[in-house]
Amino acid sequence: MNSNQILTMETCDPALPEALVLLDELSDSLAAITGDSGRASFDANDVRGPASLFVIARNAAGLAVACGAFRPMEAGIAEVKRMYARPQTKGAGLAVLRHLETAAADLGYQKLRLETRLVNQRAVAFYEKHGYRRIDNFGKYVGNAAAVCFEKSLPAR
Repeated sequence: MNSNQILTMETCDPALPEALVLLDELSDSLAAITGDSGRASFDANDVRGPASLFVIARNAAGLAVACGAFRPMEAGIAEVKRMYARPQTKGAGLAVLRHLETAAADLGYQKLRLETRLVNQRAVAFYEKHGYRRIDNFGKYVGNAAAVCFEKSLPAR
């Protein structure tokens, strides 16, 4: 990561204009890769509560370059939502993911889960590389052969 990509994380509302731009870019990217924007799987209210989080990452120039969120699923488990890093922002996606993992552990979560599309091999490889293991599809993804679900245990804090 070069000095122009030093990142700071900012907790914010997903309705922040810069967040909306990132979310729209993510939706466009997902639609191009998978044929589905993923918009129907995200409710902004799910990441506004006290046991949830939405963040954007800013580069050294203050430009929002990545985002991510988690929402509560069940006792001790949160779901990662809307992970996105702009192209050419090497390390931004991992920085957001690590921030979400730390924040979730600080809130007492023991595990993070997420879903992506099997055809999105870049995302599948990213999560596998960073310690997420495939699990049976959960929730609305049960029976969806196009979906792949992951889980990662978080360290106790």
